[in-house]
Amino acid sequence: MRGVYNGRYFEYFEVGRADLIRSLGMTYRQFEEAGFLLPLVEAYAKYLRQVQYDDVIEVTAILKEKPKARLRIDYEIFRGSERMTEGFTVHSFVDIRTGRPVRAPEMFLELLNGKL
Repeated sequence: MRGVYNGRYFEYFEVGRADLIRSLGMTYRQFEEAGFLLPLVEAYAKYLRQVQYDDVIEVTAILKEKPKARLRIDYEIFRGSERMTEGFTVHSFVDIRTGRPVRAPEMFLELLNGKL
């Protein structure tokens, strides 16, 4: 097919998501160590152009609003200035001890102060 398998784009989203959380001042591992998980509850991708093997791409991950009980992250994948894919993922905040959904942890919301 010469192009990247369509499921791979969600792996690119995951890399963008990890970088976004890191840019806020925390790693995902630290988020888990604080007692929380972010399981995926919804995912969407719109394939505008197919990424080819060996293409150099850039993934942007964007938070457009402060989360409450769920976290939505929007993504764009570029090859140079050409937008290849756009999409989003939605995650639920879950308490690692109980496995139950919770509101966005205060420590996470504090990381977002002044950044949205």
